[in-house]
Amino acid sequence: MTSCVFITGTDTDAGKTRVSALLLRVAWMQGLRTLAMKPISAGCTRNPTLGHYENADALILQHLATEPTTYQEVNPIALEPPIAPHIAAERANERNLLLRARLGWQALYAKSPDLLLCEGAGGWMLPLDEGHLMPQFVRETNQDVILVVGMKLGCLNHALLTVAAIAQSGCHLRGWIANTLTPEPMPYYTENVATLKERIAAPLLAEVPFLADVSDEQAWCESHQHLIKID
Repeated sequence: MTSCVFITGTDTDAGKTRVSALLLRVAWMQGLRTLAMKPISAGCTRNPTLGHYENADALILQHLATEPTTYQEVNPIALEPPIAPHIAAERANERNLLLRARLGWQALYAKSPDLLLCEGAGGWMLPLDEGHLMPQFVRETNQDVILVVGMKLGCLNHALLTVAAIAQSGCHLRGWIANTLTPEPMPYYTENVATLKERIAAPLLAEVPFLADVSDEQAWCESHQHLIKID
């Protein structure tokens, strides 16, 4: 049975790709078959050899998943301008983003991996097209949500608003991850984490410190095998 998780963040640069990469590595250490997807991205660059646009985060997901995929399977909607995706899509005359994202996800799900990890873009309430928002995609594909909280000033408000919005969207929050963004943790880091633990019903799944190199990442993944549980 495939475990399906959608990684969202409190805002842009909360660390969604970093956490997604760590989770994929944890799954790999357990010998699980994984696929990953970033349904929509902006700020892409053209691959001069292949002739299509690519997103750096999506390339990381493609590289770390154990099962081979084409780039288009990982990131079916890749937009050039580094702006809000729905605005970039309008400028590029790209339509039916919700439908294309759902069809892309269903194609990967049909391959029956042990873990299908999907990374969002920006924060939770990302506009797509024709009045649709990213939460509709998550709800229609019945994915559990993991919230990455970028631990910085303002994270309490951003995290609690996002948790409320996830519940209002009718989606299930599996848990949240506190992600340290800089070599020095934010002031009163411990107190901020404690505040969020008191006010978020879903469990704190993990705390990610600033990992300086690959060996630090390896050690973190080895000590967090519990994060990926396949029933």
